Amino acid sequence: MTREEKSIVIDNLTSQLTENNIIYLADISGLDALTTSNLRRACFKANVKLAVVKNTLLEKAMERSDKDFGDLPTTLKGNTSIMIAEVGNAPAKVIKEFRKKSKKPVLKGAFVEEAIYIGDDQLDALVSIKSKEELVGDIITLLQSPAKNVISALQSGGNKLSGIIKTLSEK
Repeated sequence: MTREEKSIVIDNLTSQLTENNIIYLADISGLDALTTSNLRRACFKANVKLAVVKNTLLEKAMERSDKDFGDLPTTLKGNTSIMIAEVGNAPAKVIKEFRKKSKKPVLKGAFVEEAIYIGDDQLDALVSIKSKEELVGDIITLLQSPAKNVISALQSGGNKLSGIIKTLSEK
C-alpha cells in the first residue's frame, strides 16, 4: 500500500469516526469464510457496518478525529474489525447472538455516545443499553401515566355524580 493510499484510508476512517457516535472494535480472526460471510449478513440485517481495518491506520484516524477515544487505541492489537451503527446496542446484540454458534467475534472495545467500554466483559452492559427511541418511548409512557390516572379519576367521579343526579331526579 503506497503512502497516498494509506492517507486516503486514514481520511476515510477519520470521517467515519467523526460522523458516527457508535463504534465497536472486535476481533474476528480465525473465522472461516462461511462464518465470516454469515457474520457480515447478520451485521447487514442489523444495520451495522463491518470492516476489517489495519490497526496503525485506525490509530492515526483516531488521533486525527475530534473525539476523545480514551484508552480505546490500546486495544488495537492483533486483528481488528470496526463495527459502526446508529443504534447503541445493535453491534453488541449481533456479537452476542453470533457467539451462540461461535467463540468469535470477541469485543475489544466500544465508543458509544462518548462513553468508552474496554474488554469483552462489557458485552452484557452494551447489550442492555437502550436506544434513543426506546428511551423516548419510556419517557412518554411515564409522562402519560399520571395524566391517565387523572382522566380516569375525573371520569369515575363524573359517573358517580351523574348517578347521584339521576337517583335524585327519579325521587
